[in-house]
Amino acid sequence: MAEGRREQPPHPLLSLPPASKRPCLRPAPRGPGPGPGHGSGLPSSRYRSPESLLDCAAKAVAEKWAFERVEERFERIPEPVQRRIVYWSFPRNEKEICMYSSFQYGLPFRRGIRLLETGCVESVLQVGFHLSGTVTEPATSSEPEVTHKVAISFDRCKITSVTCGCGNRDIFYCAHVVALSLYRIRKPEQVKLRLPISETLFQMNRDQLQKLVQYLITAHHTEVLPTAQKLADEILSSNSEINQVHGAPDPTAGASIDDDNCWHLDEDQVREQVKQFLSQGGYYGSGKQLNSMFAKVREMLRMRDSNGARMLTLITEQFMADPRLSLWRQQGTGMTDKCRQLWDELGALWVCVVLNPHCKSEEKSGWLKQLKKWGDLDVCPLEDGNYGSELPNITNALPPRRSVFSRAVEACDLHWQDSHLQRIISSDHYMSPSYQREGESLLFNPQGLPLCLDHVPTACARVDALRSHGYSREALRLAVAIINTLRLQQQRQMDIYKHQKKELLQRGVTSTTNLEGWVGHPLDPIGCLNEILKKEHKLNRKLTLPPVYHHVPVWGSPDGGESYLTLALEVALMGMGQQRIMPEGLYAQDKVCRNEEQIVAKLQELELGDLLVQTLRKQAIQLLEAGPFSGLGEVIHRESVPMHTFAKYLFSALLPHDADLAYKLALRAMRLPVLESSTGSGDVGHPHHGISIVPSRYPRWFTLGHLESQQCELASTMLTAAKGDMLRLRTVLEAIQKNIHSSSLIFKLAQDAFKIATPADNPPDITLLNVALELGLQVMRMTLSTLNWRRREMVRWLVTCATEVGLRALVSILQSWYTLFTPTEATSIVAATVMSHNTILRLSLDYPQREELASCARTLALQCAMKDPQNCALSALTLCEKDHIAFETAYQIVIDAASTGMTYSQLFTIARYMEHRGYPLRSFKLASLAMTHLNLAYNQDTHSAINDVLWACALSHSLGKNELAAIIPLVVKSVHCATVLSDILRRCTMTAPGLAGIPGRRNSGKLMSTDKAPLRQLLDATISAYINTTHSRLTHISPRHYGEFIEFLSKARETFLLAQDGHIQFAQFIDNLKQIYKGKKKLMMLVRERFG
Repeated sequence: MAEGRREQPPHPLLSLPPASKRPCLRPAPRGPGPGPGHGSGLPSSRYRSPESLLDCAAKAVAEKWAFERVEERFERIPEPVQRRIVYWSFPRNEKEICMYSSFQYGLPFRRGIRLLETGCVESVLQVGFHLSGTVTEPATSSEPEVTHKVAISFDRCKITSVTCGCGNRDIFYCAHVVALSLYRIRKPEQVKLRLPISETLFQMNRDQLQKLVQYLITAHHTEVLPTAQKLADEILSSNSEINQVHGAPDPTAGASIDDDNCWHLDEDQVREQVKQFLSQGGYYGSGKQLNSMFAKVREMLRMRDSNGARMLTLITEQFMADPRLSLWRQQGTGMTDKCRQLWDELGALWVCVVLNPHCKSEEKSGWLKQLKKWGDLDVCPLEDGNYGSELPNITNALPPRRSVFSRAVEACDLHWQDSHLQRIISSDHYMSPSYQREGESLLFNPQGLPLCLDHVPTACARVDALRSHGYSREALRLAVAIINTLRLQQQRQMDIYKHQKKELLQRGVTSTTNLEGWVGHPLDPIGCLNEILKKEHKLNRKLTLPPVYHHVPVWGSPDGGESYLTLALEVALMGMGQQRIMPEGLYAQDKVCRNEEQIVAKLQELELGDLLVQTLRKQAIQLLEAGPFSGLGEVIHRESVPMHTFAKYLFSALLPHDADLAYKLALRAMRLPVLESSTGSGDVGHPHHGISIVPSRYPRWFTLGHLESQQCELASTMLTAAKGDMLRLRTVLEAIQKNIHSSSLIFKLAQDAFKIATPADNPPDITLLNVALELGLQVMRMTLSTLNWRRREMVRWLVTCATEVGLRALVSILQSWYTLFTPTEATSIVAATVMSHNTILRLSLDYPQREELASCARTLALQCAMKDPQNCALSALTLCEKDHIAFETAYQIVIDAASTGMTYSQLFTIARYMEHRGYPLRSFKLASLAMTHLNLAYNQDTHSAINDVLWACALSHSLGKNELAAIIPLVVKSVHCATVLSDILRRCTMTAPGLAGIPGRRNSGKLMSTDKAPLRQLLDATISAYINTTHSRLTHISPRHYGEFIEFLSKARETFLLAQDGHIQFAQFIDNLKQIYKGKKKLMMLVRERFG
């Protein structure tokens, strides 16, 4: 019999893993009979005979009882019984080996199968509860053949420890352990089987035992000899600890009664890998790896393996130890979306764990204590978002702090003892008696089918827990009961609305809403129900193929035409159509949008046959008629989550079967009440990401930009479908104009409509083109008085669209330009494009049509020039060139505006244009006006207007002496830069004036003298400018500028010498400098060297 106390051996012998080594005094007495042979297994017969009673009993005992308990319970255990118990104690299910070897049939498991099938497993021996063998890795081009020793300990059909010579350091078993395990499962008759080694030793006498020990030491003297000598010394010492213990450890004798019966899981490796993945911050595939670990936890739960909760605990410990948590909290910043989703899955898994219908109360208590401990830590992430989102709610009070573990903590209070709940999950045929179906019942619907009394998300959490723990049939029954409950609630809500409809429609708004929606809920109730209803009826299970489903009838359905697939569709439609308040916080709102898209993606997997279309139509009608309880009802709360994504799916699904219903539903869903009640008719700006435009007492809509884009997608889908149908297009257009408040999105819709209306290989669709034009005109009006960086693009596109529509559209936008464009846009873009040669060719216009268009363009140009002469005058002159009266009018507008509202640069530009067009005198007049607005300081020798001044002087010079005489006083008054004045003077003295050849003018051909007017005035001004500039420069001159200053004086001397007494003036000027600035000795020395 075995003793109750366990003893660890002083040194592991051979390659034995650290298995259970409970002390054994002696083996139980052997019973009569030879028993099975050494390689006993199932008889290798062509026909399998029924299992014997011995095998049936041995299988049950091997799975449930520790072998020590068997030894204690029975005084005599016949050897055949021992052999069968030992035989059946090894795991029998390959799925369990796979679960512990890789993620979802991964590489180690497949490699293990290949090693087994290629004969690489040899020398397999089972001694008691210990299996050993060798696995040879075949040679490759880069690696030689390697043989690994593998040892496995097991107990009650679970592998409790593994050791492999390959030195594998991973959470999962290596391929060699897999190969040996599968060898034992697939070829048990080829495995040599021995009873625990203590049994064999008991049969030996003293000489045999001594011989065994000496041979063992000889075979492994380098490894065993020190340990053997140490043990011998301790045994020979009467007071040693080893002599205080009865019996001796046997690593092959199986587990003790007190040992945990669980599969081997390397806890250190779990911690290390989770820590490593977290440190990578979701990059390099670490997020995918962590999700795979979560999936492994679910797989363990489904196999009802206690390591599921154990592994989840290890993962959670590392998540809570993530150093980024404290950093995020200190900085008040949020974690990344990937990381946030991992925490959500962690919380959901704990709900599944604590809702295990067969967990022990002490287990649940332990989990509850640990979950509360984690949840109370400051760094623990919150359920509804990041650390920075703890904002006051509508009542301006901080809500109670809810961590990601709060749902799991609450789930610990739930139990499965309710008799009604037990009957629901245990039978498909649970119904109320027919005589009890009169009147209302809390437990059954009018058809007698059971109802679920739990809050919907809680009930769905139960479904998820049942499915996760391998109770799929029970989960399915509870899911059906939940749907029956939802149906009854929906019917009652519709009855309530019928009595309140008139009053609600008069008010136009409702306060009725769900504060906790099912879409985006932490427990994902809709996704959970949808998954369980669809999963059992998937025809193809391969992950690489698109899913194919079939209908399985639901027992007890009223008309017998329901299947679990129709229920899956119905519950998804109910959940998506639920009217619910927009949650607070960026993450919670983003989760609503993401979850909605996930559900729609799942629905799109379904091929809509007659049954599903019938369900779709029925539920769509109910959602439209459910009033404030439906997000598609006639009256909704202003903070209600929009239905755009959901409605887009419904529209596309219903359109081939019931177009009227599809349009009615999609048009109803176009609304966005939060904007409709808070903005005027103008543009509210775009994008809205992170910006709240609703009053501060409401939460900010962080996802408003995304919601508006989904609204735009819905509208675009309807426009595409309504192509060619003028009535439907007009209805969709009105809905867009009423409900979409973003100019950028309306512009996108206009572009989409234009693209669809003008296919490359077909004639354009004029109805859709008109809609595109209408939308474009609305965009122009919305953005006319606001800043929009795409405005120029929008204007150009509108002209293109109007051109495609035709002449009348172009005439219309030209005549109503002031409601659509700024004067600059109207002249420089719109009118210029309309009058271009390409437009004329595109429209194939005859002469009267061209004249009509040109007349409108000229009228527009003159109106714009009057309104904004600074920016439109030149464009107006250009557009009016071919009409003398219009051109003269435009010129007069410029002259009138020149003295007040126009800058010198604008006037110079128009003046150059006039010269280019052959109007030199008008050009001179405008240049003279420009000079009156100019002021060029002494140090502005690189001013942008210098070229214009030189050009104006050259123009005046070319026109004649009178014009030059007229402009020189303006130059002297406006220009104070000596170098510019000297340049003008030099140019005027090089040629005779009047070279322009103006009719009626006579050119004298004589050069002008600087001693006479008008150049005398210019010369005096230039000399004066040089003197003033010299004094200004000397005030703050530095030695490094001395050379430059000397060159400046040299240029000044050239100008001085143009006067009759210029050399005398310059000499006096130099003497004056020497006297005034005699303190600048070095500079004055340079002046003397150059100028005397």
